[in-house]
Amino acid sequence: MIDTAVVDWLLDSDPSLRWQVERDLVGAPASTWSATRRRIATEGHGAALLALQDADGQWAGGAFFPADMDDDEPGQPWTATTWTLTMLRDWGLEASALAGTAEKLAANCRWEYDDLPYWDGEVDVCINAMTLANGAWLGADVSPIAEWFSEHRLADGGWNCEWVEGSTRSSFHSTLNALRGILAYEQFTGGTPELRDARRAGEEYLLSRGLRHRLSTGEQVGPWTDRIAYPYRAWYSGLKAVDYVTEAALHDGVRPDPRAHEAVELLRSARPSDGRWIQEIRYEGRVWFDIDVPAGEPSRWVTFLAERALARWDALA
Repeated sequence: MIDTAVVDWLLDSDPSLRWQVERDLVGAPASTWSATRRRIATEGHGAALLALQDADGQWAGGAFFPADMDDDEPGQPWTATTWTLTMLRDWGLEASALAGTAEKLAANCRWEYDDLPYWDGEVDVCINAMTLANGAWLGADVSPIAEWFSEHRLADGGWNCEWVEGSTRSSFHSTLNALRGILAYEQFTGGTPELRDARRAGEEYLLSRGLRHRLSTGEQVGPWTDRIAYPYRAWYSGLKAVDYVTEAALHDGVRPDPRAHEAVELLRSARPSDGRWIQEIRYEGRVWFDIDVPAGEPSRWVTFLAERALARWDALA
């Protein structure tokens, strides 16, 4: 059981987090958490992002990069349309709060890559994964992107954003992002048999490696496989992987794959004695405003995501 003081600390948060704590950790009735969820559109971080939307439906005047991006600025900017939509969707904003946005983006937004129409996607796996999920959420027809994922899965089971440069080996980062987008698409639309097969192949790619090891040597792929951080952004992390594996098991109504056990226990062992997980890193790059704490401080978002993943694992295992 989570300490009462930690639960109270988590509940003392922005509506985008509080409603999920109420639903997934506290077990509050639907009438309670759904009322909190509706507040995302009118209070706190969600309302602030909605207020920053351009009249043409975009944010920061661009699809993946802000229109005024400076090539010399540090890090990846996180303010443009795709990143902002992804954040709002992950927070649980109801699509009705963005009524008309899908149509505006279809008319006004083009990818920086080859000036392609927004809801058609482009060539990058991670970008297409976010667009697949965001389009399904907002009611756009993104079925061609769903087919794209089945067609562009690599022979070893996963995906790699560098496929367009000739890469034939899957990437942990790209594969996890693809899986998150595909699962969200299934949750919103029901998906297709072909896409479910692709998702399971991608899951097998990661699980056969224990979410953190090279298949060939058994060595750890990199220190980032154990990272604990929020927002997730583009990169693979231990928290992000365990969060996905437990959510997918819950969605499929199955027991979590035991090959994720090592990663789960590493996450569990990172829990400090006071029950408040520490933010390990905050990725560099322009933001509209800070969402969570700096590195080294106890994080409500990290604590919630870790506690929820562990609760799912323990309940389903």
